[in-house]
Amino acid sequence: MQEENINVNGINYPLKIFYETRNSVRASIGKNGVIIRIPISLNTEEQFKEIIKMKAWAMKKIQEKPIKFQQKEYKDGEGINVGNKNYILSIVFKDKDGSSGRILGNTIKLSISQNLSKERQNKHISSLISSCLAYEYRPYIKKKIHSLNQTYFNNQLINKIFLKNTSSLWGSCSENNNINISTRLLFAPDDVLTYVCIHELSHLTEKNHSQQFWRLVENAMPDYKDKIKWLKDHGYKCEF
Repeated sequence: MQEENINVNGINYPLKIFYETRNSVRASIGKNGVIIRIPISLNTEEQFKEIIKMKAWAMKKIQEKPIKFQQKEYKDGEGINVGNKNYILSIVFKDKDGSSGRILGNTIKLSISQNLSKERQNKHISSLISSCLAYEYRPYIKKKIHSLNQTYFNNQLINKIFLKNTSSLWGSCSENNNINISTRLLFAPDDVLTYVCIHELSHLTEKNHSQQFWRLVENAMPDYKDKIKWLKDHGYKCEF
């Protein structure tokens, strides 16, 4: 991954460039900045040309509709909804170097270093909430994925399943058949989470987005396009 900024009207906007095993170039503008995805199969000159083209596209879009990139701020006593469960956030600041967190019942208890800047404290809080929820919901995600695998994919070999806070992808499936699901999906409807699990399970058989890949997805979830639309329309709300 490559990180830099693009400047539009004197304002710097975060830019991340991912080089991936994919067939097409893709650019998107979200709450956390601009993301460009480039096929690693392109040579260096082709990659450079596509990046320039996508940067120009992003700058034009931002000029048309300026975006304010802002990290979410959590407050002590705030409620956090995950599915049908509501958690209460308990935040205390202590004179120590590190920060820590855990879930007790329906309370997410965080102990944050008061020796950090406000920005760093917010980052610690967001990261710890994600980690706590990942620990809490990992068994549920694993059970869902294994059930879907048995029902629709004839128990394809899965190596490991991870639930972690990824800002650029909803999910991924590695060459070693490791499946990664973003904790951000805990804020999405369960059928949308199910779609992403099916999407990544389909990659166990088809590593690219071929017609055969989408047939596998459609076989398991005929209305999968509705879930993709939900992510495009509402995915920005699923943030820590």
